[in-house]
Amino acid sequence: MVGQKGIPTRFGGIERHVEALSVRLGRSGHEVLVYARAWYADDGYECPEGVRVIVTPTIRTKHLDAIVHTFTSTVHAIREGVDVIHYHGVGPSLLSWIPRVFAPRIRVVATFHCIDRKHQKWGAFARTMLWLGERFACTFPHRTITVSKVLRSYCEKRYGRCTQYIPNGIAEPEALGEQGWSDVLEHYGLEPGGYIAMVSRLVRHKGAHHLIDAYRKIKAGGGAYGKKLVIVGDSAFTDDYVAGLKALAADDEDIVFTGYRSGADLDLLFASAYLVVHPSESEGLPIAVLDAMSYGKTVLVSDIPENLEAVGEHGVTFRNKDVDDLALKLVHLIRHPHDVAERGERSRRHVIENYHWDDITCAVDGVYHSLEQVAVEKNATA
Repeated sequence: MVGQKGIPTRFGGIERHVEALSVRLGRSGHEVLVYARAWYADDGYECPEGVRVIVTPTIRTKHLDAIVHTFTSTVHAIREGVDVIHYHGVGPSLLSWIPRVFAPRIRVVATFHCIDRKHQKWGAFARTMLWLGERFACTFPHRTITVSKVLRSYCEKRYGRCTQYIPNGIAEPEALGEQGWSDVLEHYGLEPGGYIAMVSRLVRHKGAHHLIDAYRKIKAGGGAYGKKLVIVGDSAFTDDYVAGLKALAADDEDIVFTGYRSGADLDLLFASAYLVVHPSESEGLPIAVLDAMSYGKTVLVSDIPENLEAVGEHGVTFRNKDVDDLALKLVHLIRHPHDVAERGERSRRHVIENYHWDDITCAVDGVYHSLEQVAVEKNATA
């Protein structure tokens, strides 16, 4: 696994995706190497059965971190003599040609997680490289996986590549084991059912500023009914944006920033929310939305195609970037708790039936085995 920051997951959707896959693949008998960056890796992490975390060098800057780490990880994986290198993300896929040229025995897979060049944190040069990464992800790997049907259609229309749709997933909260004790609610003065939550990296295209504006609007009009707003997440090389969000909310004690949370803290924040809002302007297939639904939460999302695909008929939508429409939908949901509870239960059933990590891992395993068969047939022909 190449392209992620590492495991165990501290933050990041791709990291969640890679960890969920790796743990299950390891249990099924694969030997899985997960490459990690030193600044992200946890030295005390006990690797699950069948999984090894390998730290390779990088240069920790906004523009060099991912690509340098991808290069050093690719070189290490080739030297290890692995059977498959699986690149995650279009940026890392820029280097997917290396094993095709220098280690043709290795099968190459890429997962197209998101159209990253649309993200506002990137400048012109980075967007050009990410566009090239899209093209490379659809050209050099033996198989390309897309995490949404929207992305599958995009790759086919723009690059003429037929990809395999295998989405992001969830694990049922009951299957996560004992959550353990967490005092995160007490620490922030929160009550179960007493807050609206957003869980995301704080980057501009995720739309936290739209949510804060809408919340302040309904609170000023008396429509918040005592519900607080809790924003779970932090900067991703976007410190200026985060500072702007906190300045926007500085005079409101009911807007709470928790920073990054994981494990029992994050479980409890999801489970205790009244509803979850995901106001993003662009996505791949948002794991935070699927997670919220797995906890039986109604999710209010912007009406971009990727969000609509995730929630199906079970979520509530507002017009993308439209603060007034977001405020109206918030007020409606706050005023109708019975509807919120019913939608939440339908949401839970929907994601368990359609987005369970066990099923997704089986599909990825099938991709690997199909490549193994191709290699066998090629050798037999030779």
